[in-house]
Amino acid sequence: MKNKEPILIMLQLTGGNDYLNTIIPYQDPNYYDNRPSLNFGEAIHKLNDQFAFNPSMLPMKKIFDTGKMAVLNGVGWENPTRSHFRAMDIWHTAEPDKVGHEGWVAKIIREIDPNGENPIAAVNVGYGLPRALVAPNVSVASVADLDNYGMLTSIEKQKQRDNLLNRFASMYAPAIGSGPVMDYLGQTGLDALKGADTLKIAPETYSSSVEYGSDSLGTKMRDIARILLAGLGTRVFYVEHGGFDTHAAQAPNHAKLWDEVSKSVADFWDDLYEHSAADNVLMVIFSEFGRRVKENGSGTDHGAAGAVFAIGPQVKGGFYGDYPKIRAEELVNGDLVYNTDFRSLYSTVIEDWFNLDSIPLLNGNFSKSNFISKVAV
Repeated sequence: MKNKEPILIMLQLTGGNDYLNTIIPYQDPNYYDNRPSLNFGEAIHKLNDQFAFNPSMLPMKKIFDTGKMAVLNGVGWENPTRSHFRAMDIWHTAEPDKVGHEGWVAKIIREIDPNGENPIAAVNVGYGLPRALVAPNVSVASVADLDNYGMLTSIEKQKQRDNLLNRFASMYAPAIGSGPVMDYLGQTGLDALKGADTLKIAPETYSSSVEYGSDSLGTKMRDIARILLAGLGTRVFYVEHGGFDTHAAQAPNHAKLWDEVSKSVADFWDDLYEHSAADNVLMVIFSEFGRRVKENGSGTDHGAAGAVFAIGPQVKGGFYGDYPKIRAEELVNGDLVYNTDFRSLYSTVIEDWFNLDSIPLLNGNFSKSNFISKVAV
């Protein structure tokens, strides 16, 4: 990794991923008591003598077996919320006790590109703009269709820009006020389009033997690979995959989601390794919260603590933190109790990956999880 700048990829599993049916405590009878119809029996991928991956996670299991995947157990925060919007807001701003005004990833970008010289220092692959990437003086490119990005006429660009900015203003004005929103747009709105001419070369220079899936996440991960391999200086990629709000019909839906995630993630890493471009890349996979311990019949409702995955050649693989207790007397309002503050994950990424001081960026000192090897950058 020497002389290569560190790159971060954030993969958000939107909707609240079911922790218990992702990392399965297959030796615990409490799991089967609470999941009479949603347990998997022996159809699992065992990781050790206690835990297993979901049956749809074989590609993830293969990565775990290489020692390049860390699993952070029981991730959450004190006084959790079951609101999707508020929970994601907390993850995006690292502010569980108040409404934050700046995204935690945006703060990193501002530190490593203080003059905003690279309009594609951060790229969101998808629609909209995740709040994690929002802060004054931070430009972010949001790319829904890489093949057509930067190929619009000037009139179409202006219309697209106006639509995007109006949508952005309506999303964030209620939370932080129309003044700060318009100030932000005035400073960075036009910059969001400056990367178009740069990004349009990514598809032209890309060649790979890896065949990604045709689902939406497969397409997005391929776009990330194309931009990354073009060497355009992007330091952070953000992508989300939705549908994890499995209140009903969880068995088929959750299996399909993890099949898509696992294959897309594995294809992406195969692509990077094929191009000898993996050493300076770190991927983090998270969801806003887990699900309730007890199933509701065909699904699970909003819960609390969950799991986070960190993947990459510089990751020290294995489990970090204790798996929360499932016994009824150990639960709070039917939820698993967190034991790893999500900001310890952020602290590890900020300090051990980007070599920055996490205290001013997180407004506090949080112990690190230490899943990243010390590397020269």
